[in-house]
Amino acid sequence: MANFVLSLHASPSDSDACLSLLNFAKSTLTSGHKIDAIFLYQEAIWHASEHFVIAKDEVQLSEQWQDFVDEFNTPLLLCITAAEKRGLNIKSTGPFTVAGLAEFAMSVAKADKWLQFK
Repeated sequence: MANFVLSLHASPSDSDACLSLLNFAKSTLTSGHKIDAIFLYQEAIWHASEHFVIAKDEVQLSEQWQDFVDEFNTPLLLCITAAEKRGLNIKSTGPFTVAGLAEFAMSVAKADKWLQFK
């Protein structure tokens, strides 16, 4: 079985990229593989914002993230550099844990595969 690291680069307004990542992650984990971390980078940091509001008739990604963590307990890492650069409140990030690029790089170095979702 393989170890994966996934990274998301798309904002919540691009729900297709996020849903593709979540569907891939669920399939990967239920197939017996391991995901060491999911890293949110660039515009994906907005998934952790309490001020990013999605219309009620659209997919509620914050609920999707929470459900995923509750079911699979996979670390969701939020790039501190990207978050601070964009003024995100890093003290309130929901199911996401603030992490640096070094931590992400170490995870990728140990993984069998790294996939980006943009």
